[in-house]
Amino acid sequence: MTEALPANTPHTGAPMDAARAQWTEQVNGWTLGIAGDWRGQRSALPAVPSALVQGEVRFDTTALGSWDVALASALWQRLNALARPPVRIDLQGLPTGLREIVAMALTETPVASAPRLEPGRIHRVGAGTQAWWNEGRRALTLVGEVLLSAGRLLRGRSGMRWSDLAWQIEQTGPRSLPIVALVSFLVGLIVAYMGAAQLQRFGAQNFIADLVTVGVVREVAALLVGIVLAGRVGAAFAAQIGSMRANEEVDALTTLGVNPIDFLVLPRVLALLIVGPMLTAFAALVGMAVGWLVAVGIYGVTPLEYVYASAQAITLPHVLVGLAKGTVYAVLVALAGCLQGMSAGRSAQAVGDATTAAVVQAIVWMVVVASVLTVVFQQLGW
Repeated sequence: MTEALPANTPHTGAPMDAARAQWTEQVNGWTLGIAGDWRGQRSALPAVPSALVQGEVRFDTTALGSWDVALASALWQRLNALARPPVRIDLQGLPTGLREIVAMALTETPVASAPRLEPGRIHRVGAGTQAWWNEGRRALTLVGEVLLSAGRLLRGRSGMRWSDLAWQIEQTGPRSLPIVALVSFLVGLIVAYMGAAQLQRFGAQNFIADLVTVGVVREVAALLVGIVLAGRVGAAFAAQIGSMRANEEVDALTTLGVNPIDFLVLPRVLALLIVGPMLTAFAALVGMAVGWLVAVGIYGVTPLEYVYASAQAITLPHVLVGLAKGTVYAVLVALAGCLQGMSAGRSAQAVGDATTAAVVQAIVWMVVVASVLTVVFQQLGW
């Protein structure tokens, strides 16, 4: 079946180079054939057939002559309402320049609402899986770009400014100390008090130091630092870079020949790579100090006895594992914030969504990695 509406409604015997287009139904979709000279044309393309509610949309431009931006605008107007499941749009049949313009317009422009067939459960599962796969691919791509950027930095060819790195360290490190200290104090108090309450039932108050020291140094301090950084720093990274994308500042950097990864992402990742273990060590010290207060002030453990027990309980593997986890969590926070910022749309709503997604993604990544690292270290006997 064919639904044809020539763009300029030519009469019989129209010249072969006249602009013309028609929809043709195929086995698993529709094909829009475009032919003739479309340069300077202001007429609209044929309306989308009413039967086109699913399947694939393809293009046949073998007979297309010259064209200009008017044709791209006309294509966008027709395809905008179709650019979502269950309709799939294959732009490979368009000329290279026209294909790039239409693809960019369909990507950046919100799709207008239009009635569609309700997708089935299998389709929703497939769409969710595809979205998950695309998100994972974007994350791996960013990790690769950061590694390449770090390689350029080592070779002295990076566009990163050291002043930016120093500023990011100051913003993420010293300015995070108050909130890290407060959270570590309160959580350390909970851990020490609840653990001591259980140990007191067996007359084992002397083991409060072992419980608090190992737990805080090895696990709690790193996880608390990661969560604090996710809420304070990861969200800030996403908002900053997302706002730059919305204001087209990232595009301006690319136009000027500046790599956005070198200029925006690498300083933030390196800053958290540096301050992550330092904040973790600080949080561990605060947690152990709170344990000392609880043990000495409430449960009658002598100060020197607590210090001696803590020194015996804390070992180099515990310290290294805790610092390694804190460093990994900090880097994950930086990557999540930068990933969401670089992927944000160009509106205030999109920037807000990216900020929320950065915090959620960082926490999910940390929980998953914490589980994996805990199992691995235990299996290795560390």
